[in-house]
Amino acid sequence: MAEQPRKPIERLLTPLQKFLAQEASGGFILIAATLAALAWANWGPEGSYHHFFENRLTIGFADWSISKSLHHWINDGLMAIFFFVVGLEIKRELLIGELSSFSKAALPVAGALGGMLVPASIYWTLNSGSPSQAGWGIPMATDIAFVIGVLTLLGPRVPVSLKIFLVALAIVDDIGAVLVIALFYTAQVNTNALIAAGATTLVLMLFSWLGARHPLVYAILGIGLWLALLESGIHATIAGIVLALTVPASTRISSEQLIEMGEQLLNRLKEVEKSEAFAPATHEEQNIIASLESECERAETPMQRLERTLHPWSVFLIMPVFAMANAGVALDSSSLSFASNLSLGVILGLVIGKPIGITLFAWAAVRLGIASQGTGVKTTHILGAGCLGGIGFTMSIFIASLAFEGNQLLSNAKVSILLASLCAGALGSLILWFAGRAGTTE
Repeated sequence: MAEQPRKPIERLLTPLQKFLAQEASGGFILIAATLAALAWANWGPEGSYHHFFENRLTIGFADWSISKSLHHWINDGLMAIFFFVVGLEIKRELLIGELSSFSKAALPVAGALGGMLVPASIYWTLNSGSPSQAGWGIPMATDIAFVIGVLTLLGPRVPVSLKIFLVALAIVDDIGAVLVIALFYTAQVNTNALIAAGATTLVLMLFSWLGARHPLVYAILGIGLWLALLESGIHATIAGIVLALTVPASTRISSEQLIEMGEQLLNRLKEVEKSEAFAPATHEEQNIIASLESECERAETPMQRLERTLHPWSVFLIMPVFAMANAGVALDSSSLSFASNLSLGVILGLVIGKPIGITLFAWAAVRLGIASQGTGVKTTHILGAGCLGGIGFTMSIFIASLAFEGNQLLSNAKVSILLASLCAGALGSLILWFAGRAGTTE
């Protein structure tokens, strides 16, 4: 029986479901990596955790080399690839996704703004003028992998519209985090390196405009951009975002051309198979299949292809490795002191500030008529989603590492992030669980 053509909503949900499935699985692996790091740092051989990640790795040739600790290679190098994938996701959402029009973007943008401004304000109020004030960006972040992991556990109790809202909100949140890192967590700027980074970006834009599509072109220039930003004082991971925004988002052939060419190639393949019954694949058959594969690649944008290829690596390798290298905090009296303004700022910002900011701003956008709440989504769902937005983890720890690098406040900040994320996840899960039981889901 011939396969029935999929409805438009099914064509939309299939890639979304694949994305959610990967993020959910990645969230569980992230939890495992975090627990492993904590166990290693607290119950492994004394000092072995920090000693391992402080081992230096030197890459270079002739008179030029870069020598950094393994911890820095992970945070400055691997995380640049993570940010590249984030940049591709941002570009996709801006072009064809939930941020591609004002009507679609209004609710998640409003929620994300509230979810960044209110937590940052709470932290700043408690820490302004103290040595810990630099951490004001910590409670602004949302970890999409952990959030989607929780949503997966809740299953059908969560409306699909709410999942889409949370994914879009997290994308906007990532944009905010990138801007905060670039503008406020930058060391002393090296002007010459910054000019080199700007020139490399212009070359990337030129290649994109000329239609260059081979990944190697962008990989080579991307490494050059990363090196320039590494020397400039602006955090090198920003190179990933800039590079992603220059990757072409257009196809070489249209869907109609692919269908026409595909039908011709498939007809040729049928004719060859009829004449070569029970024979192994001929050279001509292999050529036809290769041509079909080539046409499919021409109908896919480099942006889509790179995101599809790198997203699993980001979720299943880079984020867990980052967690392993950064979540290993010794749980002693100093790191477990939650009475400090730093801890209160992080915990109150993520657990209280996030849901208040997201819910209040989203509610205001709906009341003002600039956004719709979504099918099957109630205010209780938005509140639960706001609580889940308080799971900061990856981005929060990353910003904390920038704010308190080499500072004894970093351990306290990391433990506070872990505790706040746990509380936010539990609170959001309870709210959405009871909202689902009340029959408010689709």
